[in-house]
Amino acid sequence: MLSPVLCSELSALEPEYTEADVISTVEFSQTGEFLATGDKGGRVVIFQREPQVRVVIFQREPQVRVVIFQREPQVRVVIFQREPQVRVVIFQREPQVRVVIFQREPQVRVVIFQREPQVRVVIFQREPQVRVVIFQREPQVRVVIFQREPQVRVVIFQREPQGEYNVYSTFQSHDPEFDYLKSLEIEEKINKIRWLPQLHSALFLLTTNDKTIKLWKVSERDKRPEGYNLKDEEGRVKDISKITSLQVPVLRPMDLLVEASPRRVFANAHAYHINSISINSDCETYLSADDLRINLWNLSITDRSFNIVDLKPDNMEDLNEVITVAEFHPHHCHLLAFSSSTGTTRLCDMRSRALCDQHAKLFEEAVDPGSRSFFSELISSVSDVKFSHSGRYLLTRDYLSAKVWDLNMEKKPVETYQVHDYLRTKLCTLYESDCIFDKFECAWNGTDSVIMTGAYNNFFRMFDRASRRDVTLEASREVCKRRAVLRPRRVCVGKERRDSDICVDNLDFRKKVLHTAWHPTDNIIAIAARNNLYIFQDRHSPNGHHAVHRIEQERPPELEDTPPQ
Repeated sequence: MLSPVLCSELSALEPEYTEADVISTVEFSQTGEFLATGDKGGRVVIFQREPQVRVVIFQREPQVRVVIFQREPQVRVVIFQREPQVRVVIFQREPQVRVVIFQREPQVRVVIFQREPQVRVVIFQREPQVRVVIFQREPQVRVVIFQREPQVRVVIFQREPQGEYNVYSTFQSHDPEFDYLKSLEIEEKINKIRWLPQLHSALFLLTTNDKTIKLWKVSERDKRPEGYNLKDEEGRVKDISKITSLQVPVLRPMDLLVEASPRRVFANAHAYHINSISINSDCETYLSADDLRINLWNLSITDRSFNIVDLKPDNMEDLNEVITVAEFHPHHCHLLAFSSSTGTTRLCDMRSRALCDQHAKLFEEAVDPGSRSFFSELISSVSDVKFSHSGRYLLTRDYLSAKVWDLNMEKKPVETYQVHDYLRTKLCTLYESDCIFDKFECAWNGTDSVIMTGAYNNFFRMFDRASRRDVTLEASREVCKRRAVLRPRRVCVGKERRDSDICVDNLDFRKKVLHTAWHPTDNIIAIAARNNLYIFQDRHSPNGHHAVHRIEQERPPELEDTPPQ
């Protein structure tokens, strides 16, 4: 089982809060770095997670000599060969030459004898001493490089087990309105928040109340322009006749400012209250659902949408069900699922026809007629639908249980988990207090191995699909001490109970966990209980597995003191 740890801050005292401070939705971004919450006052609070790596130890060393050894093969062989003094002697010897010329004249004989001496040519050339050095690199040569550093700082990084979420931005998303045509007051309550995939530094998210959907851009700004030609420093327009020179505007550094601006407003498309919105996997379209219709929008077009599901009958007296929630498939842009108040969940394929009144699959569990009662239809209404991250399974939550459906099997769920079956004897009391109409949400963990949903008395339940083990945990101010151990809780129906158990008659139905969210990759969960937001993070046991029933925590934040912008 999981062991979440609370990792944010909570004030020591819980001051009085108003209805506008109650959290109405919680949603993680696709990366999990950001967490957005909306309340009944129309405010949106965005939390950002701190980095998980911290520099914790600094150790200053004196001068350090870094020695690099590079080992080469074998030995260096140096051969010295010395040549002696070399004398080059050239001998050229001319033989004895006797030139005899006979010239015969008439009766005259002239004989001339000329004798050349022996000639010896001797050339002495002295060469200097010549040293021939031959270097030959052989194996086992060690090359040592010495590099001297002045001062080296040794920094040891320690990975912290948790990254806390701190407030990143707060803005007013919706304001109360009044429909004069229908004499209807439109609340500012934020019903749903959905993040768009982050493509650059700016963040985009959709928020909706009962009637209007808005696309918000949240961005950072650390520079401001100065030196306008037509405006002064306060932003007032200058007199053009007094402008004598032109200047180039420049950007000056400023303190970091996180600002939220509405980019698009999608309005006047729903006659009934919007209960859900969902981003398509193509990142270009999204759906919005009210009690009777589901519309398909393009994120860049605000003046029109396409109606893809319409359950409104010609005669409203024939109405027998309403849409409670709708969700796109995480991978296939043509598939969507929506559930109704009758306990059925329909899977629609937009490739078959433009109007998806005829479903592709119907997920409904047969009910024993003998067990039907006045409350059967109320407790079978599906309050939330979530596709698994793999897209294979569908998680639905009704009033008393959570069910896992295989998309390939419609007749019955593959898994059924009783969330608070002990309330069956309290249905009459819950009906009189309108608690039977509470809509609990559900969530998958990042690996689709654990599911989570809320309950009363600030309890929330976790179910391990592999081991079929479950745990009941409590999110309350009493257990929010630093590094405290969050103990599992158990609701007792009979008289025999332990000291730590709580009797079903002592449950506080005003304290309820309706909205939950799970980090897309890490074991971090967000729990909303009235005006408090609790963030828990898993702590692993020493052997690397999850510690069963051991939950440590820190202090969580409250949203009530966050001023609107």
